Amino acid sequence: MRKCRGARNRLPVSPRLNHMNRRAQITVVLSSTLLVALLLVGGVVKGADTTDKGSDTTDVLKHLKVYTQVLSYISTEYVEEPNIPNVTLGALNGLLEAIDPYASYLNANQYKEYLKSTDGKAADLGLVLAKKYGYIVVVSAVPGSPADKAGLSNGDYIESINGVGSRDMPLAYAKLLLRGDPGTTVDLSVLRRKPEPQKMKLTRAIVVNPPVDSRMLDGSLGYVRASTLATGKVREVATAVQGLQKQGAKKIILDLRYCAVGDPEDGAELANLFLGKGLITYAQGQKYPRKDYNADEKKVISTLPLVVMVSRGTATAAEVAAAGLQSSKRAAIVGERTFMDASVLRPITMDDGGAVILSVAKYYSPDGKSIQDNGVTPETLIIDPDAGSGDPEDDDAGPEPATPTHKPGEDVILNKAIEIAKARA
Repeated sequence: MRKCRGARNRLPVSPRLNHMNRRAQITVVLSSTLLVALLLVGGVVKGADTTDKGSDTTDVLKHLKVYTQVLSYISTEYVEEPNIPNVTLGALNGLLEAIDPYASYLNANQYKEYLKSTDGKAADLGLVLAKKYGYIVVVSAVPGSPADKAGLSNGDYIESINGVGSRDMPLAYAKLLLRGDPGTTVDLSVLRRKPEPQKMKLTRAIVVNPPVDSRMLDGSLGYVRASTLATGKVREVATAVQGLQKQGAKKIILDLRYCAVGDPEDGAELANLFLGKGLITYAQGQKYPRKDYNADEKKVISTLPLVVMVSRGTATAAEVAAAGLQSSKRAAIVGERTFMDASVLRPITMDDGGAVILSVAKYYSPDGKSIQDNGVTPETLIIDPDAGSGDPEDDDAGPEPATPTHKPGEDVILNKAIEIAKARA
């Protein structure tokens, strides 16, 4: 996906100035490396008591020696003078992405803008984003949003935003670039399963989360669709389920496909509507004490047989709900493996005014599996053949998913969910 860049046209540089530049670059590189070494060694020394600290420190220093050599060769041997700040920035973001695809490093100015953009007043495109292969990838688009109207969907790669390439771009910075005043535009270059990127100009708008949809399917089967689990949506789901039960529903299908908006805690609240006892999920991190989310029998609104539909665009709160209901065997899960995104993100400010936005804890299913590392794999795996430009081949966990024959426009996952629901006691 990378584009080759031609040689830059540069003004002549005197040998002395060039020598000074190289000396300054090498100094910056070595200083940065020393700083990183001190931080990493310090982190090892403060590590778990059960580890061999001396061995860990030696291992870190060994890898740092290789890192130092690589940076030195870049500075002295590369075909042209490298932009050391950019190299450092790329190294930092590469380091973060290697351990956490949702982590970001923002410099002081970017972090100030980031804090301003999170006040809830800015307009947006309605995209839920993640990082994959170094690029910004679409998890989902909120129904009715500018992104949804433009046809953006799960699996689309954002190659550039307003002419800025997204390769190694911090995820938080990409979200920042998409936000702004209502009515302003954003230029996107989108990579799909076509040879050339598609150019799009989208207009920012205040994104409104769509209401929960519910209806009776065949006289005794109730259907509830939650497109997002933003604030207040769990209450809407509860109202919808109660309404369906009054209409005579004997079984419930809960559709969480492409539901990627919402805090993981809201997912636990959603599962509690159907689950009256036991552990739903828990969050835990290296310095984040374990926090259990247990079911409260007083919050249950339905004990009817339940089937939950998920997709490759199901993330965060919806994943937590599906994992909890699956582990307790309260619901049958049908569809595609979920996206894998359920963590506690926290900005950690730095001395220069910048910040590292890092996952400080992950959410786990009751059986101890990290949702962010494993997702939720349905017992009945089915690839949606009409699901846009996603990458179904990425579903490498569990049994081989089925791709049923279907008519154009037929909802194969819903049909399977109805079949399973009718068979449940």
